[in-house]
Amino acid sequence: MTGTWARLPRSTPFRLALTFAFLFMLAFILSGAIVYQMMSADLAEQLDDTIRETYSVIAATYADKDLKELVETVESHSARSLKKEQLFSLTDAAGNRLAGNFTAAGLPDGFSAFDAVLPGLPPDTEYRAYSGAIGGNTLTVAFSLSETEELETIMLMSFGWATLIITGLAVTGGALLASRVQRRLDGIAATMVDVSHGRLDTRIPLTGKGDDIDIVSSQINAALDRLSGLVEGMKQVSADIAHDLKTPLNRLQMILEGAADKAARHRDVSGDLADARAEGYQINETFDALLRIAQIEAGARKARFTDVDLGEILQTIAEIYADVAEDDGKSLSSAGLHQAAEPIHGDPELLTQMFANLVENALRHCPPGTAVKLSVTRQGERILAHVADNGPGIPADEREKVFQRLYRLDHSRSTPGSGLGLSLVRAIADLHGASITLENCRPGLDVVVSFPQASN
Repeated sequence: MTGTWARLPRSTPFRLALTFAFLFMLAFILSGAIVYQMMSADLAEQLDDTIRETYSVIAATYADKDLKELVETVESHSARSLKKEQLFSLTDAAGNRLAGNFTAAGLPDGFSAFDAVLPGLPPDTEYRAYSGAIGGNTLTVAFSLSETEELETIMLMSFGWATLIITGLAVTGGALLASRVQRRLDGIAATMVDVSHGRLDTRIPLTGKGDDIDIVSSQINAALDRLSGLVEGMKQVSADIAHDLKTPLNRLQMILEGAADKAARHRDVSGDLADARAEGYQINETFDALLRIAQIEAGARKARFTDVDLGEILQTIAEIYADVAEDDGKSLSSAGLHQAAEPIHGDPELLTQMFANLVENALRHCPPGTAVKLSVTRQGERILAHVADNGPGIPADEREKVFQRLYRLDHSRSTPGSGLGLSLVRAIADLHGASITLENCRPGLDVVVSFPQASN
C-alpha cells in the first residue's frame, strides 16, 4: 500500500484525476466570477432604483412650490437615518444648506459616487448619490454602499470557501479513485512480471464489475492462456520429436552403417540405400507436417479465404477415395451432398486436406468391411460436416489426446504414420473458427466439424 501511494504522483490515473480536478475548478471559478459580476450589477441596479424612488418621493412634496414642506420632508428623512446609511441634502443656488444631514458640494446632476467624511463614520465611507434641481435649489439623496459591499464580501467569502472545499474533495476523491485504478494496474504489471519470469499459470485477478480494466484484463488472460498452451505445446512437441524421431534416426544410422560395412566387403548395398531413402522420406514428411501446422496456426493462410461449398468439397473427397476404400475392402458413401449448397468461408485447399486426413485416418485404422459415410447437416447458424464409420472407434479417454502432435493410439508405433494427421486437422479447424468433436456411434466414431456459416 505504501508503495502504491509513493508512486501515485507519477501515475497516469492520478495525473488524469488532477487534470480533471483542475478543469472542474477552472469551470467553477469562471462560472462563479460570472455569477458574482451579475449579482453585483443587479445589486447596483436595485440600489440606483431605490435612490431614484426616494428622490422622487421627496421631490413630489414641492409640487405646489412649497419650499417649507420640501424642507420638512428632507429633515424628516434625515432624522430617521441615525447611522448615516442615507444622506440627504437640500441647498440653495449659493450652496448653502437648507435641510439635510450633510452638505452636498460639487456633485453633478444625476448619479455619482463619492467618499464622505462625517463624524461617527469610518473614513472614506462610499456613497451612491443622485442630485437634481428643484425650484432653483439642489436636492441630493445618497445611500451608503456598505450594505452592498457587505453582501459582495459575504458572497466572495462563500465562494472562496466553496472553492477550497471543492478543490480538497476533488483532489482527495481523485487520489482515492486513482489509487484504486493504480492498484489494479499494479496487479496487471505484477502478473506480466511473473509471466516474464516463466510463471505462465499466473493470471490477472478480476473484480467482476465488467468495466474497461476487467475487459482488458480478461483479454490479457485469454492471451496468456493461449501463450501458455503454445508454450506447453512446444515443450510437448520438443519432447515428442526427440522421442519419435530417435527411433527412425537410429534405424537410419544402423542402415547406413550396415551399408558401409557391405561396401567395405564389396557387397551390393542397393537394398540398404533404398531403405535409407525411405527412412529419410519419412523423417522429412514429419518435419514438413510440423512446419505446415506451425504455418497454419500462425494464420498465414487466411489471405486465401473465400466462400466455398462444404458439400462440394466432401463430394470431391468421396469421389477420390471411393476406389481406395473399395480396394481395401471398405466402403465410402456420400449420399445427398450435392442436393443443397452449404457455404462457408475458408481456404479450399486446406479444407480438402483436412477432410482427406480424416478419411485416410478412418480407412487406415478400421478393419475390412467398415463403412465410412460423409454428410453435411445444419444446426442453427452452424454447418456440420460428418465423417462417420462403424469401426472400433476411439476410447473416450483418448479422444482429446489424438489431436496432440505426434500422439498415436498405437503406442508401440509398429504401424505407419507420424501422429500428425489429426493435429493438422485441428490446426485447420482452428484457423477456420470451427470446432471438432468425436462422438461415439456405437459402434464406430463420428468426427463432427462445426463451421460458422459464411456471412452474406
